[in-house]
Amino acid sequence: MKIVIAPDSFKGSLSAVEAAEAIERGVKKALPESDATMVPIADGGEGTLETLVVATGGFTRSVTVMGPLGDDVEAIYGILGDGETCVIEMASASGIGLVPKGELNPFLATTYGTGELIAEALDDGYRKFILAIGGSATNDGGAGMLQALGARLLNELGGSVGFGGGNLKHVRKIDLEGFDERVADSTFLIASDVENPLIGPSGASFVFGPQKGASAEGVEVLDQHLEHWADEVERTTGVRLHDKPGAGAAGGIGGAFQAFFPSRMERGIDVVIAYTDLEEKLVGAELAITGEGQVDSQTASGKTPMGVAQAANDLGIPTVVIAGSVGDGIEALYPYGVIGVHSMVNRPMTLDAAMKEASRLLESSTEQVVRSFFHSHVQNKQGGLVL
Repeated sequence: MKIVIAPDSFKGSLSAVEAAEAIERGVKKALPESDATMVPIADGGEGTLETLVVATGGFTRSVTVMGPLGDDVEAIYGILGDGETCVIEMASASGIGLVPKGELNPFLATTYGTGELIAEALDDGYRKFILAIGGSATNDGGAGMLQALGARLLNELGGSVGFGGGNLKHVRKIDLEGFDERVADSTFLIASDVENPLIGPSGASFVFGPQKGASAEGVEVLDQHLEHWADEVERTTGVRLHDKPGAGAAGGIGGAFQAFFPSRMERGIDVVIAYTDLEEKLVGAELAITGEGQVDSQTASGKTPMGVAQAANDLGIPTVVIAGSVGDGIEALYPYGVIGVHSMVNRPMTLDAAMKEASRLLESSTEQVVRSFFHSHVQNKQGGLVL
């Protein structure tokens, strides 16, 4: 009896690999003789690098780069098992998790470190890139990344413009004379499920700015600065980012890739499914189990549980979702083949307690879900019904 285990990370408590291992233990308690196949998954956000590296038998390299607020951070990039493809997770260098909550400031936060990671990988000879751009602390339109790769952002006096979304208003010229020529000889696959434009009510500042520390007034100012930046980008490259889908991803870095890099954007979950061979590993399974920390109405917009369920459903395989918490709107997952959404929290407890006990809770919940599913499965088969 084959069960495919394909969870995302449970943020703050379990990586995707750790979650898969906990689910596997639960499956084995319920069905010791089962064939439990682990395929840790991510959707383009944090954990994508680890997932792809583990799935393909690759390796990682550690690099000291500039963090979002200018301090040094230890970031990593990964090389897939093919020895040619470099995976860069923006959150590793420019992520919101690198900034203490009270210090979040999109006016100052820069993507410079992400550019440094790309430069290091180029130095090491890599020309094929996957960029996972979720979880950023920035709203600088990717300006810092361009600066790290040799572009000069000049003010009206010809001086260099500082870092962060607050300085974009000073840009009067984007000088690409020193921009790394190796970029043009490379390919960049951008893993992101964000389709927001760069500016406006649905743009980077208004939608994502508040979670990065922007006030209501600050959001409006940041949007104005990004509009000015978009004008300068269009003047320089001919590419209009203002209302371009995906340009607002990760504080506008999605737009920078669209305008300055030979790139294409794909839904993060689709990229990971392809590189982990999930569809091939699902063949012959009777159940797929997936999950993540929070499942709600947003999950059906391209997050891991929906992507796994879609892939399984195409093969006629039902999917069960196990989550840390379950919010409103989960019925949106049912058309994709999800037959149940379960919380692993089995009694009243604080969030801190649930996160500390996450591995045990996930294991226990999985055991109960699998026992229930396969009891019903057997009963239906004995009654002549096909589940």
